[in-house]
Amino acid sequence: MKPVIIRNLKIGQGMPKICVPITGVKKDDIIADAKALKCLPADMVEWRVDWFEHAYNINQILSVLQELRVVLEELPLLMTFRTSNEGGEKTITPEEYASINISAITSGCIDMVDVEAFSEKKSVTEIIDAAHANHVKVIASNHDFYTTPSKEEIIARLRKMQDMNADIAKIAVMPQCKEDVITLLAATEEMHSHYARCPIVTMSMGKLGAISRLCGEFFGSAITFGIAHKSSAPGQIEANALHHILHHMHDNEICD
Repeated sequence: MKPVIIRNLKIGQGMPKICVPITGVKKDDIIADAKALKCLPADMVEWRVDWFEHAYNINQILSVLQELRVVLEELPLLMTFRTSNEGGEKTITPEEYASINISAITSGCIDMVDVEAFSEKKSVTEIIDAAHANHVKVIASNHDFYTTPSKEEIIARLRKMQDMNADIAKIAVMPQCKEDVITLLAATEEMHSHYARCPIVTMSMGKLGAISRLCGEFFGSAITFGIAHKSSAPGQIEANALHHILHHMHDNEICD
């Protein structure tokens, strides 16, 4: 498996990289949150466009992206429009979804784009093709806020994302019991050890699944999400605490 290199960041090698989401509603709040990230141990930043008050307005989105690019300097920027179908804040047509993502891709402001892998096939293909034509990396994603599929199904979805030419494959699931968390971790380890051609990102959401956000170096998950002010998914851990725990585990060779 080859790591994904974005600016000065190597994803898929060493400790899981900490991604901090920005979920502001107004432009001023979004930019202020981005400036505040300089005090946090963030390896990369995710802008959740679906929280933005002008989430359907491409010109307004591009205006925010241009300022974010300046503020973040060399911090890699991931743009995500999480749809209501997968736990996001907005409903959107496949055509609008493709148009917004492709406009961001061609702006030159983003390094990565999140694509909901099992959305309408035509729009997904268009976004992935545009991303690679513009040297933007693709995180193909899938979110289940109700259940944890079987180990075999989790692996099958991640492998499907690889076959779609994703640069990183991501899945987040909701546990109903402790055994569900073990299922997610077992699927992660098997995928990483036997099938992964690209970095993978997995998580079990909620309080019950919080351990999955800490043990990526054990099982093979390459990115974990930490909170600055407001979480973008249940179970996320404050960024400073996450950084401390990950480094403690790594520095003491717990993962060997």
